[in-house]
Amino acid sequence: MPEKRAAGRRGARVATRAGAVAAGTAFLMLLSSPSALALYRDDGDDPGQGLSVFETLGLYVVAPIALFAVITGLVILGTGGRRQR
Repeated sequence: MPEKRAAGRRGARVATRAGAVAAGTAFLMLLSSPSALALYRDDGDDPGQGLSVFETLGLYVVAPIALFAVITGLVILGTGGRRQR
């Protein structure tokens, strides 16, 4: 029975530590991007044209999947000739 109590305390410590890390990370990300909530443009700010829906999907969805597939294929080709013993 004492083992279960010790495991419960250990789990609580791990959960507390994980919560503290998550909160700290969120806080630091909030501090590092103050311009994301800016109401006014800075002098000399020239953002250019936005991306279309297809460009956005291609850049943030298709390209990472294709890169993952290429890397996976290269790894499989590189280890394909070996047999487990």
